[in-house]
Amino acid sequence: MIEIERLTKRYGATTAVDQLTFTVRPGTVTGFLGPNGAGKSTTLRMILGLDTPTGGSATVAGVPFANRPRGLRHVGALLDAGDVHGGRSARAHLSALARSNRIPLRRVDEVLAEVGLGKAAGRRIGGYSLGMKQRLGIAGALLGDPPVLLFDEPLNGLDPEGVLWVRGLFRRLAAEGRTVFVSSHMMAEMEHTADRLVVIGRGRLIADESLAEFSARNAVSSVAVRGPELASLAGVLRAEGAEVRLTEPGFGTVTGMPAERIGELALRHGVVLHELAARTSSLESAFMSLTADSVEYLAGEAR
Repeated sequence: MIEIERLTKRYGATTAVDQLTFTVRPGTVTGFLGPNGAGKSTTLRMILGLDTPTGGSATVAGVPFANRPRGLRHVGALLDAGDVHGGRSARAHLSALARSNRIPLRRVDEVLAEVGLGKAAGRRIGGYSLGMKQRLGIAGALLGDPPVLLFDEPLNGLDPEGVLWVRGLFRRLAAEGRTVFVSSHMMAEMEHTADRLVVIGRGRLIADESLAEFSARNAVSSVAVRGPELASLAGVLRAEGAEVRLTEPGFGTVTGMPAERIGELALRHGVVLHELAARTSSLESAFMSLTADSVEYLAGEAR
């Protein structure tokens, strides 16, 4: 279990992480979400003792990670897949990690096979693709068979088969009772992978709840409508309190009114509809809506 208590990190006048408090529990995949610059990577680095907090604490099973002499037996982590010696082979890289953490060398070939790099174990890492480096980083996290695992953007560079493999891996690790904490910007993938979400923005906690609770609280329901007389129907719907957006002639989106009521009003006023379909926004839409005020960098924004 990972416990974060009033965790704070300042760099001069800039507060990267601001009084964060949350708990990541075993047996679940917890997604760690936030816009660029939200403080996710800084938080992970403080959990691993790579950055010193300005205030608060981060512990794993009640102990700061830096106090554990053989860390890979307790926590496995992938923070930067490219942060490896390119002149070494994958086997040499993992063997060095195994020796320094007193992990049996047999684990090296076991994890290389598990991540699909068995045949490339003797090749220099400098010739690996980004996806292969991601797999190697995951192998390093698994090396000590730890109860707690942290991953920062583990899906970068993976092909569709790799994404499906990682999804299954995370869910299997959680089913074994491990704590799995995954930082990602891929909202659609978290929708298929995570059981619980921790969302931050500008270093502050925005949400800490199950995926189902997050989606139910932040998702926006709408109704797609299509027909030749939408302009006249729009006035009727607005008079009833609905919001209507006509995207183009014959097409529109209605919020604030169920599809059944829209159909009843269309029938009452003799308006022909060719389509009436209820829709619920995706996790990505819910996330964008919730973090809109916390985005640090906006594309196309004038300065």
